[in-house]
Amino acid sequence: MRMRTEQGEARVTEGHDSPGVQVDVHVQPGDARRALRAEVLEGLCHGPKELSPKWLYDERGSQLFDDITRLPEYYPTRREREILRAHADDVARLSGADTLVELGSGTSEKTRLLLDAMDAAGQLKRFVPFDVSEAFLRKAAQGLAREYPRIAVHAVVGDFEQHLGRIPGGGRRLVAFLGGTIGNLKPAQRALFLRELASGLKPGDGLLLGTDLIKDRERLFAAYNDSAGVTADFNRNVLRVLNRELNADFDPEAFEHLAPFDETNKWIEMRLISRKAQSVWLKDLERRVEFAQGECLRTEVSCKFCREQVQAELSDAGLDLAAWWTDADGDFALSLAMKR
Repeated sequence: MRMRTEQGEARVTEGHDSPGVQVDVHVQPGDARRALRAEVLEGLCHGPKELSPKWLYDERGSQLFDDITRLPEYYPTRREREILRAHADDVARLSGADTLVELGSGTSEKTRLLLDAMDAAGQLKRFVPFDVSEAFLRKAAQGLAREYPRIAVHAVVGDFEQHLGRIPGGGRRLVAFLGGTIGNLKPAQRALFLRELASGLKPGDGLLLGTDLIKDRERLFAAYNDSAGVTADFNRNVLRVLNRELNADFDPEAFEHLAPFDETNKWIEMRLISRKAQSVWLKDLERRVEFAQGECLRTEVSCKFCREQVQAELSDAGLDLAAWWTDADGDFALSLAMKR
């Protein structure tokens, strides 16, 4: 998940390097910092301590997550890529889409597998990459415009929790929400997200959704508690973000990483556990936060799914499951759902 932002008027600009690129900007300067301050006041200073996972992804955190995807224990990225390699042509044919909208990064190999399949089918007219980082998105959009010169690239700088209604209309659209990111939303958040997304689609538009599946608990635990400690470093990185952005004085090494599987909620829960009783000063907020020894700060949930659950949640949002694909081992799934 990425930064939450406030609603605002869009700035619409044309890419300088690639004339075919249009960029709509819905994220205003200072939005992220204001959102962080508000969430920390609520999530650290009242009740059980919790932050949303979007704050894990500064530049260092994004690089660490990229490293995680290459770890032997972390299977989701490889499994999703396997499915797309096998079924991208099927996605293009069954969706009939001429516009690909991607929520998240627009530079991955997985994106190109879909673009190439739609292009080969002779139906690709437009790509709409949607991401919170303006600088990143402009660079990615310009690169994709050069790589696919026959199509229009209409980039949207926004947060999918706030700006789904700003996705450009027209054509027959396929929205891709990959990587299992849907699992970072708790059930109520997820239902709201799917309803809002579906409400902006027209009949015949589609959603391609990546979901991690429930499996052997030892494998799930290993994927989020890797032996090299990369996930632990990634998790503690949120404390470095707080130190930098709020002039806090967290000692990241005073917190232990643990990500157990919650059987009741069917999710992995990423935790930072205080190794000792400690007091942290948040200078910019003029607040002190106390941690008891063993007290947890929850930084992410990652929900795991089965087919029946995914189909039911899509149906509740007004989307009908058209196709369901898994990798050979049944670890991960891609669902193609169509708006009624």
